[in-house]
Amino acid sequence: MSAALVQETQAEVRSEQMAAAGLRAFARIAAAWGLSVDEQLALLGRPPRSTYFAWRKHPEKASLPRDTLERLSNLLGIWKGLQILLPDAAAADAWIRQPNGAAPFGGGSALQRMLAGNVADLNLVRRYLDGVRGGGWS
Repeated sequence: MSAALVQETQAEVRSEQMAAAGLRAFARIAAAWGLSVDEQLALLGRPPRSTYFAWRKHPEKASLPRDTLERLSNLLGIWKGLQILLPDAAAADAWIRQPNGAAPFGGGSALQRMLAGNVADLNLVRRYLDGVRGGGWS
């Protein structure tokens, strides 16, 4: 087996492992945030329902598109940021649904912004939380 083929196979295995871990973590986050299935689908980029339920049933077999992996990364970062900023789990989980006057949210909630459907919206919420942690946003 060539070295390039070995590297490609190892990269695929790592990607599958990351996908499975990300999906399992997302299921726990979705439960903590009280997300409906429709909200979960929107956050993951609107995969077909049958695909989404197959991912949930067998995360270890999921082959996720790059977009979905990026979405999961942002969602995990958002969750982690909230856990750091708001050590009370209930407050951290409730934050995403609360109206927010900060510029990125315009009085809406972080969840409303994230449900807009673009990866950039998830990334913006993540960057906002990272900035608040580091003093970059007011």
